Amino acid sequence: MTDILIKSFNRPYYLDRCLQSISRNISGNYRITVLDDGTPQHYLDKISKKHPNITILKSAHHTNKQVAITENLRSGTQINGYSIPTNLWIEAARNASEYFIMTEDDVWFTRPLMLDELLEDCKTHQIALLKLGWLGNEKDDKHLEITSINPRINAARPRQIFLAPPFLMNAYFHNRFKLFSILYKLGLADHESRRKYWALNSILMGMYRKDYWLSIWNDMNGQVDEKKQLINAAVYYRNHRQNPNFATRLSTEAMKTTFQSSATGSYHEYGNRLDVNRMNFILNEAWLQDKLAAMENYPQDFSESYIQSFLDETGHPDAQAGEWKKWAGKFREQYRNIGAKTD
Repeated sequence: MTDILIKSFNRPYYLDRCLQSISRNISGNYRITVLDDGTPQHYLDKISKKHPNITILKSAHHTNKQVAITENLRSGTQINGYSIPTNLWIEAARNASEYFIMTEDDVWFTRPLMLDELLEDCKTHQIALLKLGWLGNEKDDKHLEITSINPRINAARPRQIFLAPPFLMNAYFHNRFKLFSILYKLGLADHESRRKYWALNSILMGMYRKDYWLSIWNDMNGQVDEKKQLINAAVYYRNHRQNPNFATRLSTEAMKTTFQSSATGSYHEYGNRLDVNRMNFILNEAWLQDKLAAMENYPQDFSESYIQSFLDETGHPDAQAGEWKKWAGKFREQYRNIGAKTD
């Protein structure tokens, strides 16, 4: 049995796409749990009706988040997107299978995978992380030692990374005591050095051994602190670095995500007049009324003209298609600059 855990918040049109992609592509012994943080109940009811075999768990602040969504639509009050249900995610991981997939509602599978086969691979080769997707980013491959394990999986071992006990890893990432600056001057670090540690982590598209995922998320304190995650990953990896198969990835990517939508605007404020919650409301309602087809343009993301048609039809001043296109362009650029393929 392999658990598939899906973090979700107020985008049932994407959650439906994610779930349908699993039905189309994933075989083997698995179960799906949606970890929801405030999606309005009538949307969840439709999700449950369309996908009766899933389980939906709600965060402790689920009701408050629903109220925040309603208040935003009424008065424009911003939703606090920095309030993160890490306790829900961690508890679900603790109760999950030995290996599990952790993903999000705006991520979908693009090709067939046999999970029982991958699970056996992970156990046989003592894999801690199997990346199922990496945003098409080949820019960082120069920092990896990539070797074939079998036709399905490649080892992707990070090259020349600084590894030390927790105190020194914290100093390195936060440049305490000028540690990073000293290493930089000695030619032992450069502006790409910290990015190398992403070989050890995957926010959206990872199949993890449970103990490793929990170690990465240790001491998050209700936040998504990516530096802390990478520090935790490095500390754990330091004790297992003799394993050449510790971090791996599929030979061919099997997951995609969107670069034209977000659950909230909190992490993606680009100065445009776009209320992300209003946009999601328009698309959610179209999906609820069976006007928006969750698998439109699959396996690629929704086509731009398709999303624009719903925004144009509604014509709300806070969700104009022109402003959305500008916003999405800046969203894509942010990830394109680090090597991701966003088209």
